[in-house]
Amino acid sequence: MLNGLFSMTCPAQALLATLFTWSVTALGASLVFFLKKPNQNLMDAMLGMAGGVMVAASFFSLLAPSVEMAAALELTPWLVACGGFLAGGALLFLGDRFFSRIQSSLGPGQAMGEGWKRCAMLIFSITLHNIPEGMAVGVAFGSLAYGLDGGSPAGAWLLALGIGLQNFPEGMAVSLPLRREGYSRRRSFFYGQLSGVVEPIAGFLGALLVVKVRTCLPFLLAFAAGAMIYVVVEELIPESQTNENKDWMAFFTLVGFAVMMLLDVALG
Repeated sequence: MLNGLFSMTCPAQALLATLFTWSVTALGASLVFFLKKPNQNLMDAMLGMAGGVMVAASFFSLLAPSVEMAAALELTPWLVACGGFLAGGALLFLGDRFFSRIQSSLGPGQAMGEGWKRCAMLIFSITLHNIPEGMAVGVAFGSLAYGLDGGSPAGAWLLALGIGLQNFPEGMAVSLPLRREGYSRRRSFFYGQLSGVVEPIAGFLGALLVVKVRTCLPFLLAFAAGAMIYVVVEELIPESQTNENKDWMAFFTLVGFAVMMLLDVALG
């Protein structure tokens, strides 16, 4: 079976691997179906936990690999990471202003509320984060065809496995906050798994365009990190702290960070 798998073309293996990572995202998002009644304290705790997950993913999955890749490609690591990080944050800042301007232009009966803006920014930031991760898997498989960095099929599949398992709490980090905002379980799940749809697309393109994508990947990783941190600081953590049990909400943020950190460090 493994021989048949490894004998597939590199783009085909990349597509199959990123379909797996997407499925794990959907599995994490499916947790929303097991919450029979959205308890406010539980939803606030999950919001804080989602913030912790995203902070840990921003560093361990995005910024640290960005610095390592930039150094390996003989780029200036601090410039690539800092520039990409600030650019990603700036994009979300402009998006925040754009959403606010739309809100102010609508009439009283048409206003969509802060919850809508928060959900839109959350979905966008997680989706943006999944694009470079999908490309990283695609590059790992595409490198096999070019003989770059002494890669191996087993190593590329292990990378896909690691990213896939990391996607489980990320799917949850989208679907549960959406449920908290009053979305139905089905819609919350749909948007949660939708954030991972970009990974197969990015993975396939990454395998096809490995040399070109490989050069810009460090910047894209840092860019996604900046976008995620902006959403966490602007929306998730402040909203979780509106609960009267602020200390517990802060603790769940630490739990989310610890879970994601363990997955990232243990799975490389």
